[in-house]
Amino acid sequence: MALFRSNKPVVFDPYGSRRRSGFPVPRWLMLVVAGAALGAGGLHYVQQNHLPPRLTPAESQALLSRAGTLEAEVERLQAALDKATADGKAALDGLAAQAKAAEISASRQIEAARAEIASLTQERDESKAAADTMRKDIALFERILPPDPRGGTIGVRGARMTDGGGKLDYHVLLTRDAATKPFDGVVELVVAGRRANGRNESVTLDPVAVSIGSYEHLQGSLPLPDGFAPRQVTIRVLDQPGGRQLGMRVYNVG
Repeated sequence: MALFRSNKPVVFDPYGSRRRSGFPVPRWLMLVVAGAALGAGGLHYVQQNHLPPRLTPAESQALLSRAGTLEAEVERLQAALDKATADGKAALDGLAAQAKAAEISASRQIEAARAEIASLTQERDESKAAADTMRKDIALFERILPPDPRGGTIGVRGARMTDGGGKLDYHVLLTRDAATKPFDGVVELVVAGRRANGRNESVTLDPVAVSIGSYEHLQGSLPLPDGFAPRQVTIRVLDQPGGRQLGMRVYNVG
């Protein structure tokens, strides 16, 4: 038979007549495509069901505009904060300078006050020493001076009367024995002399208030009538003007 006499080799075809033509598709490519499709589908699912909705272009533009506005506001607030900080620092610096100046001024005033206190203390001590010396001199002076020969309640221990040219300058030392409290009264000076017309006359000058403890120095000046030349002065110690006489003595004007 002719079939069995053919010289061509017989080839086994497992797919038979269904064998595809063209290039075969690699299996790995199909897996990649399938994975990409599954990934895109999963991403779409997540975006639609779990992520916030996508913004439209208008919403994106509005959001960008709002972000720009907020950024400008932040810059404005930062500038205001910087200015406030600078102003506050300047104010604090000014207050610090004022406080420093006040401190320096107060320190100088304190030093001046201390110096003045030291000066016054020195003057006080010197005055006290001078007063102590004067008291000793007065005590010695009182012992040396003769007692008042009239022996009144108030003793006129010594006096000096001087014509001061229109006024009488006087210096009187009064003493008082067994003094318990100061005696308050007046000293009245009766001046004998000559007026400008040559007539002799006595004039009573204004009374001088006096407070006497154990002793009192009375010193001052009293006006005389115009043209009056004093010659002699009678010193009268009274308990009040025109009152009871407690001591009296007569001195010439030197």
